[in-house]
Amino acid sequence: MTDTPARHDAAVTDRSLLSGSAYKSGRDLSARQSLYQWQSPRYDLPDLVTEHLREIRGTVVDVGCGNGKFINRLRQDRPDLRLLGLDISAGILGEVPGPVAVADAARLPLRDASANAVLALHMLYHVEDIPGTISEFGRVLIEGGTVVASTNSDHDKAELDDLWQRASGDVLGRDRGPSRISLSARFSLEKAPSLLGTAFGTVHVIELPGTIAVTDPAPVIAHMASYRAWADQHEVPFEETIQRAGQIVSQQIEKRGRFEITCLGGLLICRSS
Repeated sequence: MTDTPARHDAAVTDRSLLSGSAYKSGRDLSARQSLYQWQSPRYDLPDLVTEHLREIRGTVVDVGCGNGKFINRLRQDRPDLRLLGLDISAGILGEVPGPVAVADAARLPLRDASANAVLALHMLYHVEDIPGTISEFGRVLIEGGTVVASTNSDHDKAELDDLWQRASGDVLGRDRGPSRISLSARFSLEKAPSLLGTAFGTVHVIELPGTIAVTDPAPVIAHMASYRAWADQHEVPFEETIQRAGQIVSQQIEKRGRFEITCLGGLLICRSS
């Protein structure tokens, strides 16, 4: 993007946009999640989260639970836990079996020391006050409680960033167009440990590298199109750029047999003192 960091941050944290468009339903989130079907090695993230909660008993709160991918696995595998899903979007919560509630991550509707674990999976980059929200997690956790967070690296899916600039450049009639918006930049895998370390004595990072290889452009284009809520931020005709990106991917698949994307995400396991 060619705009200022402040404008970028405002777009990524705009509550009206998040609840009314980006996460009004699970459609776009599911499109981003589904791309990982073609990743090698393939990680079962809900299973990894469940594994890191194996010693937890009592209440687990999934903050920013989205379409329920993680909390639904816990409900299946850990029926002994008391589970609560929270999100700012009432629309997306309609897809998640209860108990769920609409809530602001920075002001959780929970008593002090009332949760044994908090999940914050690919969501902290959407909150306006990241340090304040992390402190809020600490407030609601019991002593010795666990936070499981996740995000992507600053270098994650660089090929899609390059693809967007090539496609948008073609649409604009120049060599390269503006960068696409980065959702995770405010709370990337590189920034997250120090941010979480202000509230938690132990922060363990588990990197999850991989390569996505597709022989059909459809999942790549669906992933890129899932950023439609931020279309106005890109300073280029969004649908035309998506269409051109599809053509570029198709050409590369025809030439090389596949289109590859390098991924780097990770989990952060945090424990209070």
